[in-house]
Amino acid sequence: MKKITLLLFFIITMQAIAQDKMVTYEGITHFEASVPLFEEVKATNEKTTCILLTKTGQITCWMNIKDFKFERSLMKEHFNDNYMESKRFPRAVFKGEIEKFDLKNINSADKEYQITGKITIHGRTKKIRISSSLKKVGKRIELIASFPLNTDDFNIEIPFIVRSKIAKKVNTQIIYVLQ
Repeated sequence: MKKITLLLFFIITMQAIAQDKMVTYEGITHFEASVPLFEEVKATNEKTTCILLTKTGQITCWMNIKDFKFERSLMKEHFNDNYMESKRFPRAVFKGEIEKFDLKNINSADKEYQITGKITIHGRTKKIRISSSLKKVGKRIELIASFPLNTDDFNIEIPFIVRSKIAKKVNTQIIYVLQ
């Protein structure tokens, strides 16, 4: 009887904890580092994981660098081998907090929030602050943000021969639907 009671208590506790977080394993992260008059340099990762703790507004997101998809396979190869060194630095991670987050205030209208935290890419960590919009879509929360990242901040070297064809300022967009 004690084992059944303990098991039941454990299940109820786990359900209560699970309701305190929202997650996606299919978040979308886009980036573009194109320069006018040259070939587009852009990619999409549709396997970003993101967890939001709804009581505190703490957010953690991570992705495997190799999951970025490019239009041309040669670009993906150069991206992983030469620029991002994805065997050595396989993930990008963000840990932060959505300022003034309160789940009760999220509704079907877009609402602006600031997110502050630290992003780690290519083994380097940088503090960032980004503007985002959140809204409720059914029982889910949609988080959208666009922000620039600078390759120099993460010690990502662009070879001299292609330096004029790839922007140092990488325009990044995230679209995460958390449930």
